[in-house]
Amino acid sequence: MGKRHVSLKDLAKELNVSISTVSRALKDHPDISNALRTKIKKLAAERNYSPNPLAMGLLKQATRMIGIIVPDLVSHFYSSIISGIESVAADKGYFVVIANSNERYEKEKESIENLLKARVEGLIVCMSCETSDTAHFRQLVQKGIPLVMFDRVCLPNLIPAVVADNAEASQKIIQHFYDRGYRRIAYVSGPEQMNISQERLLGYRAGLKACSLEPDPALVEFCDLSFESAKAAMKRLLQLANPPDAVYGINDTVAFGLMNAIKEAGLRIPEDTGVVGFTDEFHSTVVSPPLTSITHPTFEMGQKTAELFFKHLNSDVPPETIVLKTQLIERLSSSK
Repeated sequence: MGKRHVSLKDLAKELNVSISTVSRALKDHPDISNALRTKIKKLAAERNYSPNPLAMGLLKQATRMIGIIVPDLVSHFYSSIISGIESVAADKGYFVVIANSNERYEKEKESIENLLKARVEGLIVCMSCETSDTAHFRQLVQKGIPLVMFDRVCLPNLIPAVVADNAEASQKIIQHFYDRGYRRIAYVSGPEQMNISQERLLGYRAGLKACSLEPDPALVEFCDLSFESAKAAMKRLLQLANPPDAVYGINDTVAFGLMNAIKEAGLRIPEDTGVVGFTDEFHSTVVSPPLTSITHPTFEMGQKTAELFFKHLNSDVPPETIVLKTQLIERLSSSK
């Protein structure tokens, strides 16, 4: 047999019996004699036979696989969420297949097609930053394919989701800056169509209002979430006649770009410009100065997402959105 996976067909052929006979014998079916059951089990042990979960799933029209699509596989943010999903899936006897959209709309659609060809029973998705047309997700819902989203979501009336309380988190950031003596606070957002961009912008504005700070449209910049794009946005802010004394980045990668531009301009962090990020990646603790950031309960987000997936897998309950609280972790980058 070599190193190839030994199948029921291989065992049946060697014993000159049917595949169904081998299958029933391995399950101790009473229709199979004790002698034949013993013979089949002995050969299965000798050939190191083990059931193929994919093949068994296909026979039952249930592969027990969940497809997960994330914008990138490098960050701790997504790996921690995936770990949370896997922990719940394993308890249910499921395993996950992970695809990376690389923040690209076309790659996201291609990943959906490939995972469905692999016969996943449903999908868990965090949208790419390029995605503005959500027709491919609407089609999944129309076809009855189980779908749950997390963090970056769309179509809340159709698709169950787990998100952070983005508006509240943004308000906490503005209040934190205000309490530390900063008064001209900028926000560098992501692509405008993303729910997290919209919700965090709303929280930013609400935070300014709560602190009686006058909003200035010139203090809001947008980027494509990359380090270089964020750095360019910060350079534009620093060129203003009245530049900011604090800046908040939509995620930590953006915040690192902001910090780089500030340092290149010869300014000090936090004395001249305070900086706060969002997602609290590991690198937040090792940059200089360490970055103040909003932290998600990422593992819990993964668990809640998986629980929501299984809740909707075989039922027609209405879609719901679970909102998780966040925490601001204060470090030196904003402690004037």
